[in-house]
Amino acid sequence: MAEIENNKPGNKQKKFAFKKKTTRVDLTPMVDLGFLLITFFVFTTSLATPTVMNMNMPYDKVPPSDMICQSCALTVLLDKDNVIRYYEGMPSANAIAGETNFSDKGIREIILQKRKAVQKLKGTADDFVLIIKPSDVSTFQNFVDVLDEVTINGVKHYYTTEIDKADNRYLSVKPY
Repeated sequence: MAEIENNKPGNKQKKFAFKKKTTRVDLTPMVDLGFLLITFFVFTTSLATPTVMNMNMPYDKVPPSDMICQSCALTVLLDKDNVIRYYEGMPSANAIAGETNFSDKGIREIILQKRKAVQKLKGTADDFVLIIKPSDVSTFQNFVDVLDEVTINGVKHYYTTEIDKADNRYLSVKPY
């Protein structure tokens, strides 16, 4: 096909000039989204504060005046390698002693059995007393685990004290 050229002097081709418009990006929604994200993270971090279990420590200057029922007491000795040694009553020759661990059938079952025995003996489990004695070779995690068991089982009366000479025969590692 042939192209037709129009070379007439009065017939000039018109050039169209486009107006260049400036592009404008509206950042208002982006700023709103940023503030919403900031407020969300501020509120969630302030609402998710860790909770700590309260531990009441006695005043050591005055000797304790309350007597503990010998058949209501369970003493827990924390030993090395996540071993728990325990005895019922006071540390005497006829104390019922045993060894357990932190498993599901471990210390929780011992505490529940002792609570049932105290409830059967006294009529209420409120007289049950748990005495926790961590040794020098036990870990802090073991102590926290026993306190968790105290909270889970609802033990109302528990004491924390140091191991004395009468308790040494139940431990695997003897002090110097």
